[in-house]
Order: sequence, then C-alpha cells, then structure tokens
Amino acid sequence: MLGHRFATRINSFASDAARYWPDLAGKPSLAQMIARAATVKGLTELDLNYPDHVTDSPKEVAKMVADTGLGVSGLAMRYYSNPAFKLGAFTNPDRAVRREAIDMTKRGIDAAGEMNAPMMTLWLGQDGFDYGFQGDYRTMWADEIEAIAEVAAHDPTCMISIEYKPNEPRAFSLLPDAATTLMAIDEVGADNLGVTIDFAHSLYANEQPALSASHIMRRSKLFGMHLNDGYAKRDDGLMVGAVHVQATLELLLAVKRGGYDGAIYFDTFPDASGLDPVAECSANIRTVRRMIAAVELMDSNNKLGDAQALQDPIVGQEIAQLALRGELLAS
Repeated sequence: MLGHRFATRINSFASDAARYWPDLAGKPSLAQMIARAATVKGLTELDLNYPDHVTDSPKEVAKMVADTGLGVSGLAMRYYSNPAFKLGAFTNPDRAVRREAIDMTKRGIDAAGEMNAPMMTLWLGQDGFDYGFQGDYRTMWADEIEAIAEVAAHDPTCMISIEYKPNEPRAFSLLPDAATTLMAIDEVGADNLGVTIDFAHSLYANEQPALSASHIMRRSKLFGMHLNDGYAKRDDGLMVGAVHVQATLELLLAVKRGGYDGAIYFDTFPDASGLDPVAECSANIRTVRRMIAAVELMDSNNKLGDAQALQDPIVGQEIAQLALRGELLAS
C-alpha cells in the first residue's frame, strides 16, 4: 500500500545540532542521529550509507536502529574513501581502483544482508566525465555495465537499485536519466536490478517524473522513490511540495497505479539551511499523506481516467486541484 512506509536520510539529523545537543562537543554520533530520527512521528525506516555508517559490525548497527523502533530500508554506496574515486568508481581508468570500488560494493551488499536490509542503492556520481575527449565512451560504458553485472550477481537476493542523476560531482554522469539507466539495466539483464527515482534529479534531467516512473515500471522495476523538491537546476533537496506540487502529486498517482509498495524516502537537506530536521521530516510525512489522500480521491471514480482518455488538461487540472482540497469535481 502506497504511503505506509516512510524512510529518510540519516545525515539530516546532524542539522541544528547545537540546539538539540547543547553540550555536544564535535559532531553527533551515528547513535545520536538515529535516536533523534526516531522521534519523528510516522517515520518507519532509515537508509544508511556504506561504508560511512556501517563499518565492522553491520548487525550491531542494525540492532542500534531496531532498538529505536525503526527499520533499515537499505544501504546506499558512497565512493569517497579513496580520493582516486573522483575520476570514477566503476569507470576508473586504473584497473586497481576500479576493482577496489567493485569489491567495496560487494562488501556493502554483504553488510546489507547481515542487516536484513533488502536493497543496495548505487548512486554512481563519480562515473562520468568533465571534458570532451576525456575518455573513450565505449570503454567507459563497457566498464560500467561489466561492474554493475558483477555486483548484481554477487547476491541475487539483494535488490540493486540504480539512482540516476544528470551531474554532480562530475559535469556529465554516465547514467544521467531514466532512459539511459533503463538501457544499462536491459544490457545487464539481471533480475535483481532496478531503479530509484529521485524527484529533484528527475526534474533537472529535464524529465516529467511521473512519465519517467511509468517508463521504469514498464521496462524494469521501481525499487526506490526519493521525494524532495527543487528549482530544476541542481539537487536542492527542498521539502516535498515546496515548488512542484502537481508534479509530485502526479508522480504519486503514477507509482500507485504501477503498484509501487516500497518506502517513500525523503532525500532532503535540512542541514543545508540549519533547519530542525525532526520538524522538517515530520512536515514531509504530513505533506505526502495529504497528497496520497488526494491520489486516493482522484482514483475513487472514473472522472480523471475519462479526462485523460480525452487528453483534456482543463478537466484533469481541476480534478487534481480539487483533490488537494479534499473535494471531488462536480458532475
């Protein structure tokens, strides 16, 4: 059922630390951030980064989370431990560095298994280029596909979800959008491969998020959905619905119709502005619940379907706007 699971980014809970921990010297620990996140009403799960948040004892970290009443929805790879990864993880021209990235990803998948976390998210932001003529695109693509295939085969029971992004930190990402990511997944051909759609990433990939989600569910599997918002120029990490209310609503409708039942994950950045992360995450949950109620209302009769069958934006827009107010279009 859409919207019964809510997850969030644990690093958000280091935001506004001095007010929450007035006696804290330095940065809050992982345990402190987890405990703070657990105070968010309605939050059910956390995503953790690997290897940042999970070192030698994955089971201990899982227990730390479970003891607060939360679950671990998955791990997300971060390729920061070796400065050489700046030139690529799976596409690094140095075979030894590339092997290091692949083997680290396998260890992350093993850690997810120990934690009973069902998913590993691959955000391959380092895999790309900054200049024309910097690399041979055929070689880079072949390396990317080969590495994804190897890590997917490492544990076929673990969902491997690719989170695409147009750029940052590289000027151009090798997997910048839904279409290219689907092409890569098709080429790999692994049953446990799927996609995570990030709302802000999709926006500044010049996509309509609902359309991209529909393509993903048609050609592959939608394993993850990151909600946030922004001005379609970069990864702003704003609160859900802060800018693109209707596009968010349309995405929620599309994934409901497609049968998505995974966690709704808030990839927002309250720490960028020093906001209270508990209040910010709580507001995101309330916003999404209102939007899901509007989606349910729109799907409670055939009026939207009839309007869409005619490609009638006048009626479709009015139905969406009224649904957000808890109203149905008059007959």
